[in-house]
Amino acid sequence: MLLAYKLSYASERVTATAIEANEFPQLAQEMQVWAVPRIVVHGEPRCAGSAAGQAGGARLKAWDGAVPEPEFLRRVLTT
Repeated sequence: MLLAYKLSYASERVTATAIEANEFPQLAQEMQVWAVPRIVVHGEPRCAGSAAGQAGGARLKAWDGAVPEPEFLRRVLTT
């Protein structure tokens, strides 16, 4: 999560939010959180009418578990 925050600080095009899945179970279900951490790129969890795993009709890019910083950047930049 720290790297996501660093990216959001470096670029106004990036926002980062940490959500406690136990405190927000409906949001965790919408974002298909089954393991922690769950990284979601281009996530808009509050889109009305969107199916689980989708935001505004676009497929969410997501993965479970922490990855090394170079891999995190590669995954975010290739989305």
